[in-house]
Amino acid sequence: MRHRYSILFFPLHVIVDFLSLNVGFVGAYWIKFGDIQPVTRFPYESLWIAFNLVWLVEIIVLKPYIYPRQLFKLDHLLRKLALLVGVHMAVIAVFWIAVKGFYYSREHLLIAYVLFVSLAALFRLGGLLFLREYRTRGYNNRRYAIVGYGKLATTIRSFYDAHPEMGFHFCGYFDDHTDENQSLLTGSYAELQYHIKQNEIDCVYCCMPYVNNDQLRVIVESAESANYQVKLLIDFRGFLAKGTSVEYHDFLPVLNVSSQMLLDFRVNVLKRAFDMAFSMVALGCGAPLLLLMAAITKTTSKGPILYAQERIGRDGKPFTIYKFRSMYTDAEIAGPLLSAGAKDNRITPWGRFMRQTRLDELPQFYNVLKGDMSVVGPRPERQFFIDQIVEIAPEYKNLLKVKPGITSIGQVEFGYAASIDEMVERLRYDLLYPERRSFIYDMWIIMLTVRVMVQGRGK
Repeated sequence: MRHRYSILFFPLHVIVDFLSLNVGFVGAYWIKFGDIQPVTRFPYESLWIAFNLVWLVEIIVLKPYIYPRQLFKLDHLLRKLALLVGVHMAVIAVFWIAVKGFYYSREHLLIAYVLFVSLAALFRLGGLLFLREYRTRGYNNRRYAIVGYGKLATTIRSFYDAHPEMGFHFCGYFDDHTDENQSLLTGSYAELQYHIKQNEIDCVYCCMPYVNNDQLRVIVESAESANYQVKLLIDFRGFLAKGTSVEYHDFLPVLNVSSQMLLDFRVNVLKRAFDMAFSMVALGCGAPLLLLMAAITKTTSKGPILYAQERIGRDGKPFTIYKFRSMYTDAEIAGPLLSAGAKDNRITPWGRFMRQTRLDELPQFYNVLKGDMSVVGPRPERQFFIDQIVEIAPEYKNLLKVKPGITSIGQVEFGYAASIDEMVERLRYDLLYPERRSFIYDMWIIMLTVRVMVQGRGK
């Protein structure tokens, strides 16, 4: 493929990384011991050889220096460097143990890796800045044409126009001539192959569904002989779900873009496993605290210890949620009411403390074990209030795609809502969760919740 990768990029990258590795090794020896002559003698010559051999094997096996232009970014380069260095350190550690290298200096090894990573990162940064400037000035470009004129075609061109550092040069639109696109087209489908040869086009973007199967077949079959790439563009914006997957029916690929959020392995298994483990630890270790709270709740006001109420869970299914009772027993004798916070005289003195510290929510770990809830997720509401929220904010229905949780980002940042308007305001926070949910995000929300509990800032 013409100009797909710079012909000098691979050997230059290999040479510079090996230089950085060896400068780091020798430089670290000089910093540690004040001399570089002994580094070529036992025992350090074997470690030096191992350093280079391990890096060579990594290059051969992992092929780390092949970067598509769209991924030639600093964060991607540094992540790959970190991966390579991590593997290198692990193998060297195994080598150290195998040869019983107690005579090697750990400080030397640490300095060597710091120097190596610093030099390699600086080279990548400098090379990236140079290449971006070089391509911006019009050099080392890849020439591309777009087949099938429409909104998708103008979008991909706008993307490359906004990123000249990627080095893509536009060579025209190709489509059937109409009154609307006559002045915008470089040529028709019949003229495409001529323009590809004349302009040495490297890549042809075919925008579906403007290109039919017969036209696409001709473009693909001519690609090898004319030495260009073919890429299909399909506009999935607006309905491409996070859980989209590709299914294969024999040789036929089928793209699953169901509007229902597809729960992947991580959510189905790992999140559930974490929920169960966390809940069992919380209920087991917190048993004395739960018994103490139950006794205080019973003695400070009349009524049951626990408060049970129907809430709406994932997919709109109702379930019974359990909490330590924080209100007097006749709190909702006049019908469903939201709490007015600190000014609500329906809340018992002890209940007010539990709400401020979130301790009234602890029995919900039982709901987590049952599978009705998760540790982290949007707070479940009653159908009575959901109907009112949906009238103002229909997007609330997105929260019903995931399990409700004991704590949420809305609960941490906003707290209990005293009105429908406040529930809608809290919704702005909780709507972030379905799209961002991950183990790290859950841990962050749990830590924020613990801080609220310790500081007694719950409202």
